[in-house]
Amino acid sequence: MRTPHRFLTAALLLTMPALVPSRLCAEPQTTGPSGAPAKDQAVPQPHAPQATTALSLERVFASPAINGSSPRGVRLSPDGTWLTQLRNRADERERYDLWGFDRQAGNWRMLVDSKALSSGRALSEAEKMQRERQRIGDLKGIVSYDWAADGKSVLVPLDGELFLAGLDGKASAIPGASAVPGTDGGVLNPALGPKGGRIAYVRDRRLWVGPLDAPAQPITPVEASETVHWGEAEFAAQEEMDRQVGFWWAPDETRLAVERFDEAQVGVVTRTSIGGAGTSTYQQRYPAAGTANVEASLWVVKADGSGKVQVDLGPDKDIYLARVDWAPDGATLYVQRLNRAQTQLDMLAVDPATGASHVLFSEKAGPRNWINLSHSYRFLKDGSLVWWSERDRHGHLYRFAKGKWQQLTRGAWEVIALVGVDQKAGRVFFAANRDDPLTGQVYALDLAHPEQVERLTDAGFDNAATMDAKAQAMIVTRSSDTQPPQSYLADVAGKRVAWIEENRVEGEHPYAPYMAGHVRAQYGTIKAADGSDLHWMMLTPPLEPGKRYPVFTYHYGGPHMQVVKRAWHGPLPQAVVDKGYIWFAIDNRGSDNRGTAFESQIWHAMGTVEVADQLAGIDYLKKLPFVDPARVATFGWSYGGYMTLKMLEARPGAVAAGIAVAPVTKWDLYDTTYTERYLGDPRQVPEVYAKSGALADAGKIADPLLLIHGMSDDNVVFDNSTALIAKLQAEAVPFEMMLYPGQTHAIGGPKISKHLYETVFRFLDAHGVPGGGRAPGQGGGG
Repeated sequence: MRTPHRFLTAALLLTMPALVPSRLCAEPQTTGPSGAPAKDQAVPQPHAPQATTALSLERVFASPAINGSSPRGVRLSPDGTWLTQLRNRADERERYDLWGFDRQAGNWRMLVDSKALSSGRALSEAEKMQRERQRIGDLKGIVSYDWAADGKSVLVPLDGELFLAGLDGKASAIPGASAVPGTDGGVLNPALGPKGGRIAYVRDRRLWVGPLDAPAQPITPVEASETVHWGEAEFAAQEEMDRQVGFWWAPDETRLAVERFDEAQVGVVTRTSIGGAGTSTYQQRYPAAGTANVEASLWVVKADGSGKVQVDLGPDKDIYLARVDWAPDGATLYVQRLNRAQTQLDMLAVDPATGASHVLFSEKAGPRNWINLSHSYRFLKDGSLVWWSERDRHGHLYRFAKGKWQQLTRGAWEVIALVGVDQKAGRVFFAANRDDPLTGQVYALDLAHPEQVERLTDAGFDNAATMDAKAQAMIVTRSSDTQPPQSYLADVAGKRVAWIEENRVEGEHPYAPYMAGHVRAQYGTIKAADGSDLHWMMLTPPLEPGKRYPVFTYHYGGPHMQVVKRAWHGPLPQAVVDKGYIWFAIDNRGSDNRGTAFESQIWHAMGTVEVADQLAGIDYLKKLPFVDPARVATFGWSYGGYMTLKMLEARPGAVAAGIAVAPVTKWDLYDTTYTERYLGDPRQVPEVYAKSGALADAGKIADPLLLIHGMSDDNVVFDNSTALIAKLQAEAVPFEMMLYPGQTHAIGGPKISKHLYETVFRFLDAHGVPGGGRAPGQGGGG
C-alpha cells in the first residue's frame, strides 16, 4: 500500500485511473452542528440544462489522454542546459519516450524513441514486481533515466537493456551492458556514479559495477542460498517505505553502501494468478502481519569489490532499514533505523571505514501514534541537517546543527515536501498547505530569518515543485478546477521562465470539446463527532427545480491520502455527472495533511472513525433539497473497497447500493510494515484485528453489493475476496461480483476500465439508482 508519510503514494488508491483530486476557487463553506447547511452555506441552485457534449466512459479511458500530455520525470541536466522529461504518446497514452528541451536553442526534441529501440523482450519477473511496487505496472517504453554527471548523455533502461543517449538525439547501447551473458531482461536499478565514470546495477541477486566502456563485474559474493539478495530493496521497503533501491554511491564514486537481506525466515505464500488462458501459481516470500521480516544488513564496499565492512545497526535484528545517505563530503554514512513497532526512528552516524555507528538523534512517536517516514530532509555541506518532523503534532521543518534543534516552520498546517536548499544563499524551499488545507503552495524562507515565509506560487492553483541539486531553478507542476496539470520552469523567486507543458484546454486539446459542459466543484465542511472539520467536495449536473438527484459517493478513507483538494479532478467525475449523478467525496479522520491528532485516530481502530465520518457525509447529503435520499450509492477501491464493506455492515440502509473494488477483508493477510504500523502486532493484539476486519459482520450486509477484484492482484491478494465470498454465501447474503482474469490491483486498460465502470452503472440501474433527476414521489425520490 506504500503509505508512509510525505511521499507521493497511490497506496491502496491506485484505483481511479483518471481521477485526480479536485480544486475550485470558491471558499470553503460550513455546516451547522447537525450537519444541515448553515445559513451562509452555498448550495447548487436549480438551472436549466444546456446543450453540451457529454463525456462518455469510453472517451475517459481512450487515447489521447483526455487530461492532455502527462509528462513524468521532469529534470534539469547537471549543467542546467537541458530540461528532460518522459512524455507519453498521443496514440498510446501508456507509452513514454524521452524528450529534451535545449534551453539555449529554445526547442524540444525526442532524445530516445522507445519504439525504435525496443527489443520487445518481456520484463523479468523481478522487474515486473518492482514496477507494481512503484505503481507503474501499466506503463510502457521508458519509465526512468539517469543523467551523466557531465550532462552530455543520459542512461536509459529499456526492456531490460541499457542505452546511453547522446544529446545529438542518437542512442547507442552501453558497451558490455546488454552483451554480458545472462543480462537479458535481468538488469535492475541501474545508476551512474556521481562523477559519471562508473555504472552499478543489480543482476541475479548480486551488485555489478563497472566503467561505461567495459562490461561490469559483480562486487558482491555468490551466496549458496537463493534467499539472499545484495543491492536490492526488500518487498517491505519497496511497497511500504518508498525505498526502491538497495545500494548507494559515495560522492567520490570510490565506494558504495550495499544492503544485503536474507528472506529465508519470511513465510512462503502461494499466490495464484488467474488469467484468461490459464492459471499460474507463485511461491512468494511474503511477510504477513505478525510473521518474520527479512534479516537486513548494510555493508560498505569499494567499487572494485574489496574492503567490505559491515555497518553496526545495533543488537536488535528485527528492524527496518529505512533510509541511507552519504554526507556531502563522503566522510559519514547516515542510516535511518526504524523499530518494528514503528514508534522510534534513530538516525545513525556511521564511520564508513570501520562500520562503527552511534545514534545522532531519535524521533519518537507520541501515545497512540506511529512514525511517518519522509524524504523531506537534506544534509548540508556545513554539517547541519534540514529535517522534517511531526514532533509538535504537525509536519514541520527543523534544522539540526551541533546537537541542537531550531524549528524553521510552525503552525497548524503541514509541510508537504522539502523542495530544495540553496546552501550558498541560506534559503529553503518547501511545499505546504499553509494558506489552505485543500491547496498546496510553494514557499521559501531564509535560514537566518525563518519566521519570514514567502509564497512563490499562484494561490489560484494547487502546486508542487522540484528543484535542481543546488536549488537554482524550480520546476512547478500545478492544476486548478478548470486547468489540467501543467508545468513550468521558474527562477528562485517563483517567476515563470518558460512553459514545460502549458497544456491549455483550447484548440486541439483532447478535453476542449467537453469544456463547455465542465462542472466546477463546490467545497464545504461538516463536523465530525470530535468537532473536527471534515472537508467535502461536490459536483452536480444541471439541477432542475423540484427534482432530486442520485449521488455517487467516492471514498478512499485510509491513512496518508487526501482526496478532497482544490485541483484538477480529472474526467471521471465529469463523466459520472454527465450520467445525471452528483459526485461527492469527503475526507474522514485518518486522512492526510491535517496533523497527527486528526490522522492517528485510526490507531488500533481501522474501520471505526473513518466509517462514521463517511456515514456522516451521507447523512448530510440526504438533508439537501436536491438530493434523492433513496438513490445514494457508495464506491471505493482497495482501502476504499474495505470502507464500502464496513459502511454496509455498520448501518444497513444508509446507502442504496455499495461497490467494493479489490477490498481488504482480513488485515492479517496484509504485510507487516503497513498493517502493524496502524493496528499493531496481531500476536499481541488479536482482538484489534478481529474487530478491524470485514468478515465477522459480513452477514449484516443487507444492501445491494457489487464486489470487483482482479484475479492476479499481488497487492490486496484475491484471497481477500474469496474469503468474503465464502462468508457471504455461508450467511446466505445475496451479492453480485465481477472478476477480471489476469488483472492486478489497478484493473486497467482502455477497454477493461470502460467495462468496469459500465458494470458499475448497470448494477446501479438494476438496483434503483439510475442517473437523472426525479420529482418527489416519482419512482423513489424522497
